[in-house]
Amino acid sequence: MPPRRPGAPRHARPEPPQARPEPPQARPAPPPARPAPPEPPQARPEPPQARPEPPQARPAPPEPPPQPARRPPARRPAPPDHGLDLFDELPPPPPRRPRRPQPPADESPTEIIHLEDDYEYDDYDDYPENAEEERAEPEYIEPADPDDGEPVRTGRKRGPLRWLVALVVLAVIGGGAWYGIDAVFGYDDYEGDGENDVLIEISAGDSTGAIGQELAGAGVVASAKAFVKASEDNSKVLSLQPGYYVVKTKMSGAAAVAKLTQNGSRVGVLQVRAGTQLDDITQPDGTVTPGVFSLLSKASCAELNGRSTCIPVEELRDTAAKADLVALGVPDWAARVAGASADARRIEGLVTPGVYDVKPGWTATELLSSVLKTSATRLQAAGLGATSQFQGRTPYETLIVASLIEREGVKQDFENIGQVIYNRLGQNMRLQLDSTVNYLLDKPVVTTTDADRERPGPYNTYKVNGLPPTPIGAPSPEAIEAAEKPSQGNYVYFVKCEKNGLSCFAADLPTHRQNQDLARERGAY
Repeated sequence: MPPRRPGAPRHARPEPPQARPEPPQARPAPPPARPAPPEPPQARPEPPQARPEPPQARPAPPEPPPQPARRPPARRPAPPDHGLDLFDELPPPPPRRPRRPQPPADESPTEIIHLEDDYEYDDYDDYPENAEEERAEPEYIEPADPDDGEPVRTGRKRGPLRWLVALVVLAVIGGGAWYGIDAVFGYDDYEGDGENDVLIEISAGDSTGAIGQELAGAGVVASAKAFVKASEDNSKVLSLQPGYYVVKTKMSGAAAVAKLTQNGSRVGVLQVRAGTQLDDITQPDGTVTPGVFSLLSKASCAELNGRSTCIPVEELRDTAAKADLVALGVPDWAARVAGASADARRIEGLVTPGVYDVKPGWTATELLSSVLKTSATRLQAAGLGATSQFQGRTPYETLIVASLIEREGVKQDFENIGQVIYNRLGQNMRLQLDSTVNYLLDKPVVTTTDADRERPGPYNTYKVNGLPPTPIGAPSPEAIEAAEKPSQGNYVYFVKCEKNGLSCFAADLPTHRQNQDLARERGAY
């Protein structure tokens, strides 16, 4: 069958021969330009003879406009027709390719109209040629263009190299897993309760792992892992406070945990309460309240391999009286004033309230230096610096006022007591504070006798004007704040008038006398 002319309609047939021959048993192969699909296994019967013959000659339609030159696709030649092609195994259809652009419509409509009017092909839909046209497109196979590159391989070859790589990967994974198991579950550990005493320090914020590293570095445990594993069963480890602890070398992890968490293991703890002074004071009932020197001496004590590390109070007092205050850590604004004295009390008030960690085995100088440097930082945080000035007073004078406020009343009265002190100083009135008289007597009470008030000395504010030469205790941050910002008013008198420590204030002497009588009635003093 000759190929269809471009632009011809689907139902327009090419010009038939003069006489239609009998259908051959096997259709001859079409020209190479367009191979025809395989013929059905049996020849179809001859169509009815009554079909009118088309005109013998028709003018050829005008040629369509020339198309851009393109390479005709390579087509497979039709296989030989042996009458059994129905049973041949057909190749799989290729992927659907984009539809080719249709050629432009025939510009000769008379050709189309003539054929449509004269011929009817609807009755011959099953004619073999129609069947060829319907099957032409799905059976069309176009081989890949050789210019498109190498064809894609669909097969995979598993050579020896692939197996070798797989074995290496498995070996690496297995080795890593074994290393991980050993790293997690394997660790060194000593046996027993240890040998020699040693000090270790736990810092603020240390985790259990960090403590284990500290112990391992000091030779206490064989590995940090030994301590960490043993601590999993003891929640007290999570409550360990920063500071120094006495342990032993070559302890098992479990023994190290037990030692750290037992009472008395932490050493070197110094706790200074607000109002504490350097020297001990004797209470009315005869008990002794230790001062800073005694507290520091006790904190320096530990038993290490049968040797005591205690520093005596006398050594601490001697160091405080003779050492360079700036070298000890005293702020410059305080050292310029206190350095003129050779009395150990010159560092009074410079040791602020709080908790300190000191290392047993330090010298007296190291102990005092550690405490004073920490205190200097706290004083700076409270607002006392080299350039600070409150109520027209220097930082050191403000510290003295704060120590007086701390010893004379309770926190609710701090600001009013500060007002009284500054008003008296402003009016050149003697302070007449019992706390300053009792300071040298090492008495904690706020009352004095006539004999006490007659004692001469720089701390007897009944006899001398102005402030005492040094603070008389360790002021709290609240007392320092009240000294910096006292309440405003005209109070110049106050007396303790309640058993809970509250005071009554007055701006004149008659009102003050009434407050004193009220205090006696209430049994305040």
